[in-house]
Amino acid sequence: MNILVIEDEHKVAQALKEGLEHENYNVDLAHTGEDGFFLLNSEQYDLLVLDLMLPGRDGIEILKTVRKKKLSLPVLILTARDTVEDRVLGLDSGADDYLVKPFAFPELLARIRVLLRRGRENQTFQLQCANLKMDLIKRKVKRGENDIILTLREFDLLKYLLRHQDQIVSREMLATDVWKETNRATPIDNLIDVHIARLRRKIDDPFEIKLLHTVRGVGFIISEESP
Repeated sequence: MNILVIEDEHKVAQALKEGLEHENYNVDLAHTGEDGFFLLNSEQYDLLVLDLMLPGRDGIEILKTVRKKKLSLPVLILTARDTVEDRVLGLDSGADDYLVKPFAFPELLARIRVLLRRGRENQTFQLQCANLKMDLIKRKVKRGENDIILTLREFDLLKYLLRHQDQIVSREMLATDVWKETNRATPIDNLIDVHIARLRRKIDDPFEIKLLHTVRGVGFIISEESP
């Protein structure tokens, strides 16, 4: 399970990381709202542990953005704000749970286990943009009533784009997250462009409405609206 902790107190963040990793969770840390927001848009997580008082983009703003994007990511607020008004604001903004500092680590673990179980129960295995549908279990893709046959790489590429629907995805993100290349080089960029072109021919060319768009000089985006 992958957990993102957004916490500006470095000692608290490091203690959380060490404690959670001891329980066999994979943990990424962010110490500012901006860094946390970047990770949320570039990585896949099973749970977000979120402080409210952050430099730059605050926790409530991050939470509202997560819910606006309709991400089903479970969110646990971990904060020193302990008034009823703060709890109500956090929960109304889309948090799944709210734990006040200082806290007992075993209680935090128990709450995390509950949220992760709930997240697995609610996990979607269908991705969709307009009439383009992907079944992650059967590994099948359809546009309308038409079956689309993809290679393994094309399937992974489309899955990544659909999971970032309405967000611009850079070649660097694709190189790192789909091709698993840490040393980005021009040949990888060329390979990405070739696969994007092949994918576009399959999912867009036969249809009037185009979903896969190139944002010149930036990257690519799957969206019902042209950027």
